[in-house]
Amino acid sequence: MALIDEMLYTFYMIHIIDYSTATIQDTHVSSIEECIPFKDAESVTWIDIESIEDEKIVDSVGSLFNIHPLIIEDIKRVGQRPKMEEFDEYIFFVLRMFRLEKGKVLAEQLSIIMGKGYVITFQEKAGDVFNPIRERIRAKKFRINARGSDFLAYSLIDIIIDNYFVILETFGEEVESLEDVLLLNPTKAALHKIHTLKRKVLFIRRSVWPLRELLTNFERSESPLIFPSTHEYIRDIYDHAIQIIDTVETYRDSLSGMLDIYLSSVSNRMNEIMKVLTVISTIFIPLTFITGLYGMNFKYMPELSWKWGYPLVITIMVLIVAGLIFFFRKKKWL
Repeated sequence: MALIDEMLYTFYMIHIIDYSTATIQDTHVSSIEECIPFKDAESVTWIDIESIEDEKIVDSVGSLFNIHPLIIEDIKRVGQRPKMEEFDEYIFFVLRMFRLEKGKVLAEQLSIIMGKGYVITFQEKAGDVFNPIRERIRAKKFRINARGSDFLAYSLIDIIIDNYFVILETFGEEVESLEDVLLLNPTKAALHKIHTLKRKVLFIRRSVWPLRELLTNFERSESPLIFPSTHEYIRDIYDHAIQIIDTVETYRDSLSGMLDIYLSSVSNRMNEIMKVLTVISTIFIPLTFITGLYGMNFKYMPELSWKWGYPLVITIMVLIVAGLIFFFRKKKWL
């Protein structure tokens, strides 16, 4: 049964939602040619390419919607920097989409093409964060059904950015727990955890920072594809992006500070160990001198033949130890 489901998904890898205030069509198709009836419809059409593994589908989309070959190349070549490019008939967006799956953070490139009456999304692989948007469209109770394709593009970008907060919240919990570990027991495992989190935060930072430019261009765009009423919503997600950037910078500074804390904690532990060893060595120096002195094999040493010589030497050694400990405590070295 699982094999059959996998085969069906491979076959139906294009998800189409065509909607207006009155109607909605929600279907999966296997070829881009089946999207032709929706191309010039008065309603809004969302074509979601759920995987770009089959490059023929991407090429077919490019041919059907007259997308520039360089844009098609950017869609296929993942790892692009988040950006926005305007053309006469469409606007092209590239973003990084993050999502949690079984406690792991998954990242992929999402490409969006917004034209008059349609939005096309290209995902690297199956799975996304767009289910809330799909549910709003199906419910026909939200403003998205009464708006155009520009509002749909805004909604997709908005939910991607909002999901960054979820990812950063998990990082925040890891950072807080790591701070407690560093203060109590700074181990090599904690150091490895610091470097791991630092790489993750830097990766998110590289994905988030370009959003400022992307959203600025989106908000200031004079393209006829974007209605003036949508600009207010774009300003809102710009504010969210700034909050995310500030949060990422805070975590980045915190992790850099944690590295200093780790080094300081290790150095303090080493100092404590060296202090104890130094105290022990200092105590045993005079005792070693006494035992070395009476360990010499000279024939005429009066104390060797004296009845109370041994108890006296032991007593002197005990008094020396007690005196040194008292001195160290008075100096607050112990």
